[in-house]
Amino acid sequence: MDIKSFLRLLGKYKWVLILVPLLTGGITYFLVKNLPQQYSSEAQIATGLIDQSKQVVVNSNQNTDIFKINQQFSNIIERMKMRRIMSILSYHLILHDLEDPKASFRPYSKQVSKLGQAGIDEVIRIYKERLLNKQVIAIGDNAGKYPLYDIISSMGYDNDNIANNLKIYRPDNSDFVNVYYVSENPLLSTFLVNTLSSEFINNYGQDVNLNQNNSIELLDSLMKKKEAAMNEKNAALKDFKMKNGVLNLDKQSEMVYAQISQNEERKAQAIRDIQANQRAIADIDATLKGGIDNLSSGNSTADNRRIISLKNQLKIANSAYIDGNFTAADKNKVDSLTRLINGVSSKISDENVTNPQASRQGLIERKLSLETTISQAKGSLKSIDNELSVLKAKYNTMVPFDAGIQNYERDAELATKDYMNSLDTYNQNRTGQNVALKLQLAQLGLPGLPLASKGIIYIALSYIASLFLCFTWVLMMFLLDRSIRDSKQLAQATKSVVLGAVPYLSYPDINIRELWKSKENDPEFLSFKNLLRSLRFEISDALKKNNSKIVGITSLDSNEGKSFLSGSLAYAFAMMGEKVLLIGGETKKVMSDSKELALSQDFETFLVKREIQTEDLITILNKNDANSSLLETQSSTSLRKGFEVLKDEFDVIIIDVDGLKDLNKAKEWLLFTELNVAVFESGRSISEPQKELLSYIKGQPGFIGWVLNKVK
Repeated sequence: MDIKSFLRLLGKYKWVLILVPLLTGGITYFLVKNLPQQYSSEAQIATGLIDQSKQVVVNSNQNTDIFKINQQFSNIIERMKMRRIMSILSYHLILHDLEDPKASFRPYSKQVSKLGQAGIDEVIRIYKERLLNKQVIAIGDNAGKYPLYDIISSMGYDNDNIANNLKIYRPDNSDFVNVYYVSENPLLSTFLVNTLSSEFINNYGQDVNLNQNNSIELLDSLMKKKEAAMNEKNAALKDFKMKNGVLNLDKQSEMVYAQISQNEERKAQAIRDIQANQRAIADIDATLKGGIDNLSSGNSTADNRRIISLKNQLKIANSAYIDGNFTAADKNKVDSLTRLINGVSSKISDENVTNPQASRQGLIERKLSLETTISQAKGSLKSIDNELSVLKAKYNTMVPFDAGIQNYERDAELATKDYMNSLDTYNQNRTGQNVALKLQLAQLGLPGLPLASKGIIYIALSYIASLFLCFTWVLMMFLLDRSIRDSKQLAQATKSVVLGAVPYLSYPDINIRELWKSKENDPEFLSFKNLLRSLRFEISDALKKNNSKIVGITSLDSNEGKSFLSGSLAYAFAMMGEKVLLIGGETKKVMSDSKELALSQDFETFLVKREIQTEDLITILNKNDANSSLLETQSSTSLRKGFEVLKDEFDVIIIDVDGLKDLNKAKEWLLFTELNVAVFESGRSISEPQKELLSYIKGQPGFIGWVLNKVK
């Protein structure tokens, strides 16, 4: 979005943006200056959901469930807004006014006034009856003799009217629910918030008690059924045990199994003892068969004989040692024999030499003792086997009872568990009913001072709203406006080069001579000439680059100022000393001596005579607009030869080509132009049909760009 263009549009409609909000604010002021004063009142209901000082049972380890608490507050607030509660409030309000006309909160409406005293008494009776039954008031109650709903609605005591000024909310995550109401009567506001709060607390408590009593009755009935089922299962288990003589099958079977395990262990130990003793007897028999030498742990006979032999050898060695004059060799032999004798003697002294006969007698006695032990063990095996047979038979008789008694015990256990769960639920609900949180009216509503007038707010809102609407209107105009107002927009719309822009001239009758001479100091004329010079430079540069002289100036429509621009360009080129030929256009030629505008010549006459009277500055050849076709006047070859003559005579030839709207004429003239310029009037938009013309002119080989005309 072009912000500058939008700001310019806002400036154009600035008085609308200023005056309309001011007018709206003034009207609002006169409408709200006589508004009645408003009075508010607020009551507070303590719930006890957060305040632990109001709770009978407080669990310090219990985490606060914020979501659950918020949900409970939402439920309380929504229940206060229920039609049943609001209907009770409506009954109280209308009964207050009907029963005490002098203290009525509001003047009687037409619906009430036309009832008469008898009708009022009857309506009071009906409303009291409905209040006692807590019936909801609705529009269907108008069907009777008295329009009960319309009477309440006419006094503004119906649900919709009350809800407009009633606010029920929980302030700042507190433990309270606030009831806030605004009306024109302070006593009405006070009565309404207090009545609504007290009636809701009473009805809420009754509803909660009723629901809890119904739940407790249901739980009590369910608990009794589960208790009967539990007693039935336990009685069946008891009868089964009594019929089968089983007091505690698990303990009895466990004891029998333990006895079986003990006897099997005794049997295994006896078998191990028999095998060990038999092995010991076999070893004793092998030892007895081995002889006397095997019965002792040592044998000294051979050692004694060796000592005697060594002593004899020592005696001989000593004699040789003495006889040999105590030689070292004899000495070593004596020492060696002495050591051998000492070693054998030490061995004999260290060994525990027993009596072989005594050892044999001990082995025989041990064998007899082991044989006696084996006989005793074999005798005990038989008694152990008999006892095992009795225990196993007893255990096998318990197995059939075990499956049956397990079923009875499982059923009895499940029934007992189910009953205990039901009992716990019943006790919890009973306890919850006794210690449940009770809503309390923590603070009564009181009459207050009148509220600050909202007139200034209404005035400000009306001013802002009207200003916003006006601004939106201007914005929508800007967004929906497809008109082209500057060179950038034209370049974007045409996807072509924009050579320049020419400003709009506010003078109704203007000629080129006045523009360039007499109005030299006029800012508007000065801007026009400067921009025209810039355009002249672009066209002159293009002519030089393409070595061309003929410039065609056309436009999408026929009245976009191309003729005036053609004459202005001709005068601009003439100011450079160029010899200019203007074919068509909306100007008159300038005479060479006085530089005044003179009569022009016709282009058709030139084509016939091939003669032209040139001037110093500008030569003008008028077109005959009555001709529908240029090629019908002369052949294409003749026309080209005529333009060659003109090119030799003039430096610049400017042709005011017909608008592309008359495409048949424009096409014929564009056949003879070398460069083409299209003029577009500022403030116009390009329609769908013109887009085809736009594509055509862009496709011309000599097209060099656009000129934005009449820019404001």
